[in-house]
Amino acid sequence: MTLSTKILLTGGAGFIGSHLAEALLARGEEMVILDDFNDYYPPQVKEENLRSALADRRLTVLRGDIRDRDLVAEVFSRHRFSSVIHLAARAGVLPSLQDPVLYQETNVDGTLNLLEAARQGGVGRFVFASSSSVYGDTARQPLSEAESGLKPVSPYGETKLAGERLCRMYYRAHGLPVSILRFFTVYGPRQRPDMAIHKFSRLIWEGKEIPIFGDGSSRRDYTFVADIVAGVIAAWDKTEAFEIFNLGGGHPVVLRDLLRLLGSLLGRPVREREKPPQRGDMKETWADVGKAARLLGFQPRTPIETGLERFVAWFAERRRG
Repeated sequence: MTLSTKILLTGGAGFIGSHLAEALLARGEEMVILDDFNDYYPPQVKEENLRSALADRRLTVLRGDIRDRDLVAEVFSRHRFSSVIHLAARAGVLPSLQDPVLYQETNVDGTLNLLEAARQGGVGRFVFASSSSVYGDTARQPLSEAESGLKPVSPYGETKLAGERLCRMYYRAHGLPVSILRFFTVYGPRQRPDMAIHKFSRLIWEGKEIPIFGDGSSRRDYTFVADIVAGVIAAWDKTEAFEIFNLGGGHPVVLRDLLRLLGSLLGRPVREREKPPQRGDMKETWADVGKAARLLGFQPRTPIETGLERFVAWFAERRRG
C-alpha cells in the first residue's frame, strides 16, 4: 500500500502561505489548505493570492477556523496527511495588545488542536511558523536559537512562544517530529496591507505623513518572501526530530534607511512625523542564521534593495491598475 504524502498547509491563503503553496505545487506535492479567510484584512486579498494556485488539481482549499476542534478533527478524518505546515495565526503586535484573548485562542488553542489531530492521525512531521517576536528586547544581537532568556514584549510574541512549547511537548511526549521556524520581518509581493513596508509604501504613494515611533533608529532584519519559502521547504524536507531555526535576512536595516530606499523606488518624497515609541515594539531584530545554514543549507539570497524593487513593482502595478 502506498502511503499518503498529502500536506496540510494552514494559513495557505495568506501572504507567505500562498507563495509556499505555489512552490510546493511546483514540486509536484498534493496539499490541502485550511484557512478561515477572516476579516483582519479584506478576504478578497486572500482569494486573489490563491488565484494562480487554484488552477492546480492537486490543491484543495477548505474554509475553516483552527479554533474549531471538531472541524480540525473532521479535516484529518477526511484526509490522510503525511505532514502539517502550520502557518495560520493571528498576526500583528498592536492588535494583540487590544485583543489578547483572540490571539490566545487562535495561536495557542488552535495550535494545540492541530498538534493533537496530527498525533491521532499519525502525521510524520510538523512544521510550525513562529516569530522573532519570541525573543523580546535583548542586548544580545544577533539573536540565536540558543538564547534561553526569551521575554516577549507583546501578547502576540507570548502566544508564539506558547505554541513553540506545545510543539516541544508533543515531540517529547509523543515523538512527533517538529521544526520550529522563527520568521524575521518577511516582506515581498502580496505582503499584508498592515505590515510596515506595505503601509509605508501606501502612505508615500498618497503623499501622507509616515508616523515614526521613536527616533527612526530602530532596526529590522527584513527577509524576502522567496528566501523564507526556500527555508520552510528545506526544514520540511529535513524534519526528523525537534529543531528550532531562525529564518532571516541576516542584515538588519535602519528604519530611516528603509524609508529612503522606498521613497527613491516610488519616486516620491517621504514625509515623516516622529511619535512616542509604541508598546510591544522591539528596538532591534537581527537573525543569527548560522544553524539554518549549517543544517538546512539556508542562504538568504535577496538583498534589501532587490527585494524592495520587486515589492514596489508589485505595489505600483496594483495602484496603477
